[in-house]
Amino acid sequence: MEKLYSMAETLDTSETTREVTFQHSCTGCGSLLKFKPGTHHLACGHCGAENEIEGSAEPFVIEELDFEKFIQEGLEKDEKEIISSVSCTSCGAFTTLKPNISSDNCPFCDTSLIISNGTTCSVHKPQYILPFFIDNKKAVESYSKWVKGLWWAPSDLRRFSNKTDKLNGIYTPYWTYDADTTSDYTGQRGDDYNVNESYTSTENGKSVTKTRSVKKTRWTSVSGNHSRAFDDILVIASHSLPKSKANKLCPWDTENLAVFNEKYLSGFRTETYQVDVKEGLGTAKTIMHDEIEQAIKSQIGGDQQRIYTCNTTYKDIKFKHILLPIWISAFKYKNKVYRFLINGRTGQVQGERPYSWMKISSAVFVGLLILGILLYVLDVFK
Repeated sequence: MEKLYSMAETLDTSETTREVTFQHSCTGCGSLLKFKPGTHHLACGHCGAENEIEGSAEPFVIEELDFEKFIQEGLEKDEKEIISSVSCTSCGAFTTLKPNISSDNCPFCDTSLIISNGTTCSVHKPQYILPFFIDNKKAVESYSKWVKGLWWAPSDLRRFSNKTDKLNGIYTPYWTYDADTTSDYTGQRGDDYNVNESYTSTENGKSVTKTRSVKKTRWTSVSGNHSRAFDDILVIASHSLPKSKANKLCPWDTENLAVFNEKYLSGFRTETYQVDVKEGLGTAKTIMHDEIEQAIKSQIGGDQQRIYTCNTTYKDIKFKHILLPIWISAFKYKNKVYRFLINGRTGQVQGERPYSWMKISSAVFVGLLILGILLYVLDVFK
């Protein structure tokens, strides 16, 4: 079992921690068990035996942590796990080392890792996990379908899309935030109206007076208050993935979260947070602020709105640390790495893509050739 993570924070490993192991043996034949996507079981690839993950069928209530209390009291009490890792010299991602290996590749960019540079630290445990639902085969099908739909893609990319060993299932860290907000604002409401204006133009050498309708805006000063409760604002806690693409993997069915159990990680990689809970809250507040401004504009009404001040108070802030499933692949083309992300629940694909300028140039040449032939034919038959 491999695990990816970032060393964004160096934590004191002398604190109370729990050694993490992710290898589980089959009670029937002794082979290693792996989590089976779409279930709550560990499956043996050798004898086919399945073992249900303890507690996965028991009902539970998702509990969130009080942010202020956690910052003041929880850092020392929070349970940690010890992780040995190595940094990728190409993309900077940190990969947890699996036992007894002498070489490995970074799942984010496919660069060879220098195992001798490995280090150890401790990190905070996730509280909940959204298990993989689609397996490698279905992920490859989604990926291949996406690649085939790309215009001007290099032929190498299409061949690469059929290589199942190039897909890595990675549990990616996220924070979710709840908050009750109250915003006091000032601004202006703009109501559009039309007036007729006279103007002079010249027609046939003569000056002519005409009228036209002109839109104007009547502005009125406004102020008010807007309250809103936010629930589960999702913030990715990783710098290893292209954020713009990762954010488009939504929606996530977080109503199907499971209590974190290391057995879900068996057979997959896992990255730990590079964005800590404080930094994550800053991102969450930015998301909330944008939504608050849109709500205020709707509250102001009219045809146009201006917001001059917006002072928001955040209360009862709560959070939780979760892992979400993403299949990723890295494709190198002309010395540049392109990454593709697949939602491990729905199969939705987002990715960076290369272009084949040879195909584009050929298409342009053929287009110009056809245009030239058409012009020639038209000229001949004039």
